[in-house]
Amino acid sequence: MEVIEKSTEGLSREFTVKVPAKELDAKLTAKLEEMKGQVHLKGFRPGKAPVSFLKKMYGKSMMGELIQETMQEAQAKALDENKLQPAMAPHPHIDESKIKDVIEGKADLEYDIHVEVLPTFEPMDVTGMDLTKLVAEPGDDEIQETLDNIAKQNRDFKPRGKTAKAKDGDRLIIDFVGKLEGEEFEGGKGEDQPLELGSGRFIPGFEEQLVGVKTGEEKTIEVTFPEEYQAEHLAGKAVTFDVTVKEVQAPQDSEINDEMAKNLGFDDLEALKTTIKERLQAELDSQSRLHLKRAILDKLDENHDFDLPQGMVDAEFDQIWRQVQQTELDDEDKSKSEDELKEEYRKIAERRVRLGLVLAEIGKAQKVEVPQEDMNRAFQQQAQQYGIPAKQLADFYQQNPQAIQQLRAPIFEDKVIDYIIGEAKIEEKKVSKDELMEDPDDDVETAAAAV
Repeated sequence: MEVIEKSTEGLSREFTVKVPAKELDAKLTAKLEEMKGQVHLKGFRPGKAPVSFLKKMYGKSMMGELIQETMQEAQAKALDENKLQPAMAPHPHIDESKIKDVIEGKADLEYDIHVEVLPTFEPMDVTGMDLTKLVAEPGDDEIQETLDNIAKQNRDFKPRGKTAKAKDGDRLIIDFVGKLEGEEFEGGKGEDQPLELGSGRFIPGFEEQLVGVKTGEEKTIEVTFPEEYQAEHLAGKAVTFDVTVKEVQAPQDSEINDEMAKNLGFDDLEALKTTIKERLQAELDSQSRLHLKRAILDKLDENHDFDLPQGMVDAEFDQIWRQVQQTELDDEDKSKSEDELKEEYRKIAERRVRLGLVLAEIGKAQKVEVPQEDMNRAFQQQAQQYGIPAKQLADFYQQNPQAIQQLRAPIFEDKVIDYIIGEAKIEEKKVSKDELMEDPDDDVETAAAAV
């Protein structure tokens, strides 16, 4: 086997692979010798069938497998001998019209391999990096607003009386039967169902038609299911509901006091306020880190300029562009042509790939690792998020090593960011909650898969 470097241009490498037909035939003969003792053929004692006969029987199918193995060996040889780190899997260029002759032993195996390699660069020294950290604290008004919402969510309802008319904010206890073209439909029946008017819990038009009803009243309402309704047999269909109002209840404001806090599992109101403040602070701290991460990534991007593997950029751009096509454009993007949008998003793809490579290099130099417990936690969170049984998800990851890398990549990225924060000189700047909660742009997400 000969593996000869054909061309070098930037991060692109081309190799020519030549494997003589005699070498392939020798490998085939060796494989047939190995399997001879395992083959039972009519007319031959076990292990006594001639290799020449086996070659006629199995040669072509085995040669196809042998060519694939040889191509894998050639790729490994090209990378190992030239000490290359591929950015993506090498891509072979082979003339399919000649494969038949190679399989039949009439021609040498000859083809080209194209591979893009990772760039070589020296990452910047992050020690002492100057950063400004935006910080904010929850105010008393925010804590009170949260308390008010909790009180509203946990308020009681009391009967209004038989003559009182229901209004928005009231709760009804109802029985109902849904009918499509006069016939009851599956899932359209309920008994003793609580319904807070104005909550938007039922399909559009349902609650509005119950405003003004009284306890004991029976009413038939007409509504149309949304076109995108999950039950296909009901989507976009006009139906009726026979509703019996069993009780109209008025909301009772809950007092914000120790008793309310105890009903929620806290020792007293002060303990509830402390927990609320800690939760609000955690949300602000998370947003503060997001801004800090953006500042770090901006500095890394500004201080690194090297050639990027175009295959990686193309893959990242394709992923971004698919997302763009699946979402509605904002007003600013609507005014741009497709070519303009593609140019902008390609720059974002280049930034993400560049930052992914820089973070990977810094992490490698500092021996940053992802503990197994972090992977297990991410695994469990994903299983809960998608409602997938843990075993089913585990089987998926076992069969898809690339998916494991995608799960690991953002964790690794955050570990590297933590390292940089630990090495940086950080000055805190107090800002308002509104300023802190501003979106630091979608570009905060880097090409984590690149690491």
